[in-house]
Amino acid sequence: MKLFLKVILLSLVASFLNATLVSTAFVNSDLKVLEELDISSEYITDYQLQQEFQKNLKYTQERYTQKLNNAYLFVPKIKKVLRENNIPSAFLYLVMAESNFVLDASSHKSAKGMWQFMEGTANHYGLKTNEFIDERMDIVKSTQAAVEYLKRLHEMFDKWYLAAVAYNCGEGRVIEGLTRATIDMYCEDVGYKVCRKEAKINEYRKTIRLYQTRRVKFRELNKVYKAVKKWDYKPDIDKLLVVQKGVSRQYLPEESRGYIRKIISLAMMNNSDFLIKDENTHLLNRGISDPIANIEVKGGVLLRNVAEVIGVDKEKLKELNQHIKRNILPLDDDTYTLYIPYSKLSRYNANKHNLKATQYEVYKVKRGDSLASIGRQYSINYKMIKKHNHLKSNFLSVNQELVIPVDPELYKRPIHYTVRVGDTLSKIATKHNVDFKQLMKDNNLKTSMIRTGDKIVIKFR
Repeated sequence: MKLFLKVILLSLVASFLNATLVSTAFVNSDLKVLEELDISSEYITDYQLQQEFQKNLKYTQERYTQKLNNAYLFVPKIKKVLRENNIPSAFLYLVMAESNFVLDASSHKSAKGMWQFMEGTANHYGLKTNEFIDERMDIVKSTQAAVEYLKRLHEMFDKWYLAAVAYNCGEGRVIEGLTRATIDMYCEDVGYKVCRKEAKINEYRKTIRLYQTRRVKFRELNKVYKAVKKWDYKPDIDKLLVVQKGVSRQYLPEESRGYIRKIISLAMMNNSDFLIKDENTHLLNRGISDPIANIEVKGGVLLRNVAEVIGVDKEKLKELNQHIKRNILPLDDDTYTLYIPYSKLSRYNANKHNLKATQYEVYKVKRGDSLASIGRQYSINYKMIKKHNHLKSNFLSVNQELVIPVDPELYKRPIHYTVRVGDTLSKIATKHNVDFKQLMKDNNLKTSMIRTGDKIVIKFR
């Protein structure tokens, strides 16, 4: 009897806590978040969602506002691209969940940028990654690529929340989860005893197991998915996020289950009272105006030259253009897009004729040279040298002259130094910040002995 009373008491406490969370935490705007993501309004009562929301509300308010404030230049751009493509505004918080709006965020799996693209996926959606640029860190281009990816996922699953989940764990994993959940719903309806005797169901389950152990390819699983998709059973978020007892592989991975709840919670926090306080009200209006301007700049121009023309610190300009890897615009592009503060646009237009052009060196080919070795000397990819000199092959001739585009921040002209009284090779290397052994090699020295009046060439790398 005592045990029975304890069970009743625990049930009442759980019900009270559940009711408390629902009655105090959520408003109509929160239901709008669910509606945008194609989630039933009833999901607002999901206990784990409420726990996630309350946890964020309790522990991350300060961090939440700080992240939005740090991204004050980026958020309007992201909102604009989402709005123009009819993507739910809640996907702004997918970026927060992925990277906290850090442009150069990097994961242990080598995903990069705000939207955490892997290189292969990035290239597939038109983002360039090479020695000069990594457009996974481009504010606008990465967002446009993410939008294209999300649209494709939405077309595949017809639910925005499933597009978000697939963004996290991959469409194959979502398709597997939907397939299994659909079959389970059918079996729950007709009874598992009946289900276990159906050859088709057993065949489907076998294919799923083989796919999970990588013994059949995705196309076999997809055949099963297409077949069960036609059934009347449509697993929704409640079904897909449930944790099945005694099952090692759930419909969706634990990370992805937490991921979608986190996105919903972060989006709902935007409706919370703490954002109405005086010091945070500006966050609610973020996105009305655009504080960043796009400009087209000639390929090969240095970031520092643009910074000088618009009157900002080079590091400030770099913050907006993390995708420019070497502080120089791609040499093989006629023009390339840069982002500058909108407040500096008129100054740029008035002074852009003062932009310094690309710097070049003329190099005379020596015996033993190759395009690759010359490229290393100038810290540039040999393909750039080949393109700028209109070479059809990698073959070089002794005394052939090559025009080399250079980045002064990476390459300095060699200097010829005359040894003075008291000089040692070690002192010369230290004074010019060059490697001692490399200095000996560059001057074909067998020993470190030098005399006053000797000529030493100093090459900077």
